[in-house]
Amino acid sequence: MSLKGAAAVVGIGELKPTKDAPPDVTALGLMSSAAAEAIADAGLETREIDGFLCGMAFADAGMLYPASVAEVMGINPRMLNQVDIGGASPAGMVWRAAAAINAGMCQAVLCMAGDLNKLGDQKPPVISVQREFEAPYGNIGANCGYAMIANRHMYEYGTTARQMAKVAVDQRKSAVKNPLAAFNDRELTIDDVLNSRLIVDPLHLYEIVSPCSGAAAVVVASPEIARRTPHPPVWLLGAGEYSNHATITYAPSLTDSPVKIAAEGAFKMAGVAHQDIDLVCPYDCYTITVIVTLEDAGFCKKGQGGAFVWDHDLSYAGDFPCNTHGGQLSFGQPGLAGGMSHVTEAVRQLMGRGGQRQVKNARLAYVNGNGGIMSEQASLILERRA
Repeated sequence: MSLKGAAAVVGIGELKPTKDAPPDVTALGLMSSAAAEAIADAGLETREIDGFLCGMAFADAGMLYPASVAEVMGINPRMLNQVDIGGASPAGMVWRAAAAINAGMCQAVLCMAGDLNKLGDQKPPVISVQREFEAPYGNIGANCGYAMIANRHMYEYGTTARQMAKVAVDQRKSAVKNPLAAFNDRELTIDDVLNSRLIVDPLHLYEIVSPCSGAAAVVVASPEIARRTPHPPVWLLGAGEYSNHATITYAPSLTDSPVKIAAEGAFKMAGVAHQDIDLVCPYDCYTITVIVTLEDAGFCKKGQGGAFVWDHDLSYAGDFPCNTHGGQLSFGQPGLAGGMSHVTEAVRQLMGRGGQRQVKNARLAYVNGNGGIMSEQASLILERRA
């Protein structure tokens, strides 16, 4: 089955992430604001939304969650669901929305995510492999898992700390041009990154996402609706998804990720080559995540990701634009909406609405969402047609 051209993203909504949300703000309230913005941006009325996909907001956890959110939004969906593949959920929502539209179940699908993501709130489930077999031995949370990946990558391929730091530096160059980025006050240098506090060797503070509160949403619509929306439609050309482990303990490899199969599926469906891509928006919870993703997605050979990011300018004005919103490293990570920021940025750029950070002649974008510790992966190829 192919979803090539089956649907297009026609509207986006995104709130500026904040470190300290007011006490009366709720995750549902944030998502509602972003959703209303996306629907208005698409030039649609709420009554025209007949499909609904959301990610779980941990601050609002409860039964019948999708129906509860739809009820608050005033939506009567013909298709609704909660997508729960971690940070890959937003990218996964886009192709699921397109599949539902292609199946004739609905015409316009609202995809949304948001949270009150506060440092220290993240806790493993009461019963989990992580709690029973990892945490007792000191492997606590994502920081340790990604540090293991970084250390192994450095050992196997000679990747350097300065190469990893450059990812954060280049993405911050784009963030200072993004008024929505949480961290856009100044640019960084490689020394800034490497002199920031060491969190888990070899990862420093500026190489790790910062939890924020916020929300983002997109509207995915049928070709019939896309033809009458105010902004240029951004079409789904290809999608792929894959996972081969849940916890890092059971990963077949620390340096080869499931991104490879997800990206291969997306490129095969889209029928485009890597050299045709004008910008990439890979999930960037850590600097090493970008390097591994670029390798496994096929933009450079395995083991050459460090040299690749060192040799290319990843900023919006560079020769390989990467996470031109600043990435989550500088944009902030408002729960699953952090992953949605890669989707909204790719759409924004392809619509020609990037403002001061607009990538010239952007027509094709690659987006990757990442869940867990390089576990669940969802890849998209998006296109603005001439």
